[in-house]
Amino acid sequence: MKGMTSTERRVLLAAPRGYCAGVDRAVITVEKALDLYGPPVYVRKQIVHNKHVVHTLEERGAIFVDELDEVPEEATVVFSAHGVSPAVHAQAQERSLKTIDATCPLVTKVHHEAKRFAHDELDILLIGHAGHEEVEGTSGEAPDHIQLVEGPDDVDRLEVRDPSKVAWLSQTTLSVDETMQTVERLRQKFPLLLDPPSDDICYATQNRQLAVKEIAREADLVIVVGSANSSNSVRLVEVALEAGARASYRIDNADEIDDSWLDGVTVVGVTSGASVPDALVQGVLDLLGERGFPSAEEVRTADESLIFALPPELRKDLRAAAPPR
Repeated sequence: MKGMTSTERRVLLAAPRGYCAGVDRAVITVEKALDLYGPPVYVRKQIVHNKHVVHTLEERGAIFVDELDEVPEEATVVFSAHGVSPAVHAQAQERSLKTIDATCPLVTKVHHEAKRFAHDELDILLIGHAGHEEVEGTSGEAPDHIQLVEGPDDVDRLEVRDPSKVAWLSQTTLSVDETMQTVERLRQKFPLLLDPPSDDICYATQNRQLAVKEIAREADLVIVVGSANSSNSVRLVEVALEAGARASYRIDNADEIDDSWLDGVTVVGVTSGASVPDALVQGVLDLLGERGFPSAEEVRTADESLIFALPPELRKDLRAAAPPR
């Protein structure tokens, strides 16, 4: 910036960052379920992809499981924000489990699109990462119609029943740029490729990527707070490097910062993935302060006001438990 020498240290704090509406809803769902029903409350998979959040909920009495056969019959189980397939819902019903579905409404929208495309007998090309819970849940909506595409290099091997009846969908937490590169390759092979009715990359993922691009242009180093299994956090590191940051690292918390990263660094950018509580970001800012960096300047590229209602099954029980007026 004008008037500043290269030796003046700065910290640029991206905004928006951290919790999105879907994550906030999912975490509150588990907290309210623990308050209402008492522990234990079981959660299939990590409620959101953040080690700190999972550990905090475990301390309150949440029990995280990989599959429903680990849940006692008739117990309460919450489905994570990433969504589940119809087969999981059926298994829960067979085992008489009380289910609370904390699937992000934006993921649910993709599930509906998959079912609609399958009903229309389209081949569906799902852009995403193998093994990710969201991909598994979406694929389960129409397993006979969906093929996974992990990137542009997968396109040449694809075979479909009718090239005139092909559509694409995507995992919501991908990089916008990365996804559109894959879509362009798909369209080269399948010129009549149908788009989803709306962009499936979620607003929070897009906003966080745009914000990190803004700070990365000036930053020597960008620190991304987020867990290793958080797709959108991992993507923020890649976006920061592509946007011009000299270096970028993902950490779970401030304890993982290597002081050597700060050698010769004047401008540090800080952001966090969509499942990260802001207390973890504050820990990073505090450590930077101890290392001689000034208070952070927030760089805001968008405002977020979206709020999702809690799952209807939980709202119903909360109303029933509320004292009469």
